[in-house]
Amino acid sequence: MASRDLAESLLPGGGGGGGASSSHDEYEERAYDSDDKVSISISDSEPDDVGEPGAARPRPTFSWRKLWRFTGPGFLMCIGFLDPGNLEGDLQAGAAAGYQLLWLLLWATVMGALVQLLSARLGVVTGKHLAELCREEYPPWATRALWVMTELALVGADIQEVIGSAIAIKILSGGIVPLWGGVVITAFDCFIFLFLENYGVRKLEAFFGVLIATMAISFAIMFGETKPSGKELLIGLVVPKLSSKTIKQAVGIVGCIIMPHNVFLHSALVQSRKIDTKKKSRVQEAVYYYNIESILALIVSFFINICVTTVFAKGFYGSDKADNIGLENAGQYLQEKYGTALFPVLYIWAIGLLASGQSSTITGTYAGQFVMGGFLNLRLKKWLRAVITRSFAIIPTMIVALFFDTEDPTMDVLNESLNVLQSIQIPFALIPLITLVSSEQLMGSFVVGPITKVISWIVTIFLMLINGYLILSFYTNEVRGAVVRSSLCVVLAVYLAFIIYLILRNTTLYSRLRSSVSKSS
Repeated sequence: MASRDLAESLLPGGGGGGGASSSHDEYEERAYDSDDKVSISISDSEPDDVGEPGAARPRPTFSWRKLWRFTGPGFLMCIGFLDPGNLEGDLQAGAAAGYQLLWLLLWATVMGALVQLLSARLGVVTGKHLAELCREEYPPWATRALWVMTELALVGADIQEVIGSAIAIKILSGGIVPLWGGVVITAFDCFIFLFLENYGVRKLEAFFGVLIATMAISFAIMFGETKPSGKELLIGLVVPKLSSKTIKQAVGIVGCIIMPHNVFLHSALVQSRKIDTKKKSRVQEAVYYYNIESILALIVSFFINICVTTVFAKGFYGSDKADNIGLENAGQYLQEKYGTALFPVLYIWAIGLLASGQSSTITGTYAGQFVMGGFLNLRLKKWLRAVITRSFAIIPTMIVALFFDTEDPTMDVLNESLNVLQSIQIPFALIPLITLVSSEQLMGSFVVGPITKVISWIVTIFLMLINGYLILSFYTNEVRGAVVRSSLCVVLAVYLAFIIYLILRNTTLYSRLRSSVSKSS
């Protein structure tokens, strides 16, 4: 009886009694409770769903007020494009390739925008997020496998994000706070998240807006003080260039932009608004405004990434330091190169890095809650899920902070390993996403068209090829020993088999194969 009381106290609204069996259905995992959602006020003058059920309806009249009410989820999502891993990819691309890879950064952002718009569309139309839909769509073994893969990607991303925050704290404290101390401080950001969440979704979104603005201002000041070439910037955006020496940086740019957990996150964030999914005009309106809001947010993230890349292109391209720049020494190199104008550039860099790390670790905690709750249908209180999710990342990050020196070459190997870990998880977010948004049974009239579907699969295949290059490069350069290599080959075979299963599962070929196997048995 005591264990039952404990279990009930951990449920949302637990400990209040009232033992109807249907009460557990009320606690089925959802991204947001009804009371937490932001109301989108609709005026009486606006058209409702009238006429024939399948009849085309005019696009909703644009309203700045409504756009403001819908604004928030896209900016939380765009933080995934601005985490310390992305900043490190930006600065290394600028230092190693100059302005040459800006075009790739542009198109990687466009590809990321397509993926995120599909994610938002799925969440709005179905009223459920991607992790929940995967649990309903796939058999239990596949659901568990997808959850494990997504959690691994989350842990890999969070280690880099927490380390980025810890490095910024170390710089701003003048080295007084060691790396592990910065990790401990960053670990408490989940309590900030829980505190703000209690005051409503809009307060939480405003907090992230301040962090994004801090990044934008910090890196814009760096851009202004270093004065990169505007002409070369434009040429880099328009003229595609790629040499054998910059392939690694090119792969890093594309791999960092699209993060698996961010796809799951966005499909849940869009449910923070009260939308009547039974009315087609309301769903159409939500998709319309979320598309605008997401694109505006990604334009802001692209501007920040451009600032970082061009600053390091101007200062270090072709120099002896180009191959040795990382998150920790980047500020010091900038300080040595540009000194102090209005404010020490070292601290400007650290402030921007701290905003990046703090915002991305908190959204990582947020994503972890949705992923865990959606895949496993865990009916736990938010604070408990936040603590569990945070522990997944903080424990390995603390180990890294204690046993690795950020200036040691082994840290570079670790970072590369974490990038590979996140990149190889991309198919397990994109394939289910495209499969679900292409399902007419699930999406109804909001199912994606054939052109969008083809482009989405092309983007997914392109990203999978990049993943293959990353895996092959890492396998060739870093993996040693016959036993380790043989083990990785077995893991790779299982990995590819699972991807093929996800691609073919809803096809006629898979149905025929399954039918023939069942008949033969």
